[in-house]
Amino acid sequence: MSYSRISLLLLVGVAVMSISSEGQAGNHASAVLLVANKGDRTLGIVDPNAGRQVGTVAEEGTTGHEVVASPDGRRAYVPIYGNSGVGLPGTDGRNLVVVDIAARKVIGNVDFGHGVRPHCAVMGPKDGLLYVTTELDKTISIIDPLSLKIVGTIPTGQPESHMLAISPDGRRGYTANVGPGTVSVLDMEARKEIAVIPVAALIQRISVSVDGRLAFTSDQKKPQLAVIDTATNAIAKWIPLPAAGYGTAPTQDGRWLVVAMPTGNKVAVVDLVAMKVAHVIDVPAAPQEILIRPDGQIAYASCDASHKIAAIRTSDWSVEKLIDVGAGADGLAWAAAEASGH
Repeated sequence: MSYSRISLLLLVGVAVMSISSEGQAGNHASAVLLVANKGDRTLGIVDPNAGRQVGTVAEEGTTGHEVVASPDGRRAYVPIYGNSGVGLPGTDGRNLVVVDIAARKVIGNVDFGHGVRPHCAVMGPKDGLLYVTTELDKTISIIDPLSLKIVGTIPTGQPESHMLAISPDGRRGYTANVGPGTVSVLDMEARKEIAVIPVAALIQRISVSVDGRLAFTSDQKKPQLAVIDTATNAIAKWIPLPAAGYGTAPTQDGRWLVVAMPTGNKVAVVDLVAMKVAHVIDVPAAPQEILIRPDGQIAYASCDASHKIAAIRTSDWSVEKLIDVGAGADGLAWAAAEASGH
């Protein structure tokens, strides 16, 4: 797919999605922001309006890196990875804990039966199932989030399948395979790997555009972002970054991609029409993950070395507030208003 073709598709997508998103901001008065505090081995619960962490839940394990919330906002699912980084020596986590967000306690557990280093949890956008990367098995494990039973697996064909992103229609999954520097393409319905895309010597994190046409992952050896055409399963473009990228997330209107850059202590904002960096924002040390609030007005960046989350306004791309959280702040999730019982 050519650069001009990508730009045309994104321009059309931005116009359509901007119209459809009007009036859908929602009420955030009772919603909470969740953060995996790796260093504290806790799940942090943040009041996004007050801008403070209002509670923590001990994970009862070492340690959760990522978190996802149930669609109704009542439960959080935290895979317990282990005490090391991806591909490094250390313990091999074998379970996932379930947290009642309102009650602030662990209420369930999924045991994978052996050490698998479960890492990234994603709710299926269409089927309501929970998908978890299980690195050491080179698989994605599929869990019924209500019964907490493992109901299937999807092979990734690669080691170190660390992060997972699922297309908006739920048909395709994409894993960032860190050490191999590849992306596995998964048929989520047939539960099989259908392609492996070579990207770079070492990569991290992955996201998919809101229209499902593009996937994004960051080269860890060079400061550049890989843009993958999901129709051809090939790299369509490289976008230079000010520093090596990490977590990424697209805004709901399809116009921007927000990129954490840990070594630069900055966040970059990529214009997905022009396909270049349009804004660079200073944030506290070691930004990891990016989460866009459902109304699209705030981008949250977890800052690992700083015990903080930066709340960035998307209207002018400035830091609105810094939120104090736990040590090793990493994975982020948004829990809908139902979590508080309102």
